Amino acid sequence: MERKIIKMVQGYRTRDGAGVSLVRVLGKDTIEDFDPILMLDSFDSTNPEDYIKGFPMHPHRGIETISYLYKGKMIHRDTLGNEDAITSGEVQWMNSGSGIEHEEMIPSSDRLLGVQLWLNLPSSEKMSKPSYHRINFEDIKELDIEGGKLRLLAGQYGEHHGYKGEHLPFNYYDIHLDKGAVFENSTANDESIMLFTLVGDIEVAGEVVKEKTAAKLSEGDSIRIKSLTDGAQVLYISSKKLNEPVAWAGPIVMNTPKEIQQAYIDLRNGDFIKEKIDY
Repeated sequence: MERKIIKMVQGYRTRDGAGVSLVRVLGKDTIEDFDPILMLDSFDSTNPEDYIKGFPMHPHRGIETISYLYKGKMIHRDTLGNEDAITSGEVQWMNSGSGIEHEEMIPSSDRLLGVQLWLNLPSSEKMSKPSYHRINFEDIKELDIEGGKLRLLAGQYGEHHGYKGEHLPFNYYDIHLDKGAVFENSTANDESIMLFTLVGDIEVAGEVVKEKTAAKLSEGDSIRIKSLTDGAQVLYISSKKLNEPVAWAGPIVMNTPKEIQQAYIDLRNGDFIKEKIDY
């Protein structure tokens, strides 16, 4: 059975961090529909004043943050001692686990284009050991498909394998399609699949999905995406629905209000960071 669209959310312009202008697509109002994806922010600007103030040091607990820049640069620093940067075509994957503080600064570039996802952690792994990983450009397979290409950012596509996360199954593709081109893929019925139109418009099961829109798909064993514009760029995200309660306050996402309260007590008392720098 071909998958259909059950929910569409078009992003809106807002500011976050130290004043970064971005398009917020998913958030607290979409938790249940897009489970396990909590948040999706999209960056698309040719004006450095929109983003160069970046995201100064701030805490996280209970989530994984996955940042993909198709164009631009992002510099990361965290309380584990990591200092790193991703550039055009690379991915930054951080598990905040039991608690981490990090900053993401964005230098000037000709164009900033990409997204950041917040991937929920299962309740049993909310307090897991934090970690950071960069998926380098040369480690991302770029595969020819009919009418375009597919960049395998993480997970598996057919017999091809990319970076594998430690906590949830997660397939992440950056699909580029010429106008009129069609991408088809077989899917397991229980996969939780969403699409995000980073650039251009597409059609799925007869419905048009405009640029900067997230589309959650029904269950099914196949998917068909048709590009309606030349150079459409579609992010394909597949994972496993958690069906767990979510308590969310600022940068902290847990399962109960009590756990949220404890996280902020830990922040006030200086006990938030459970894992120290390991030299």
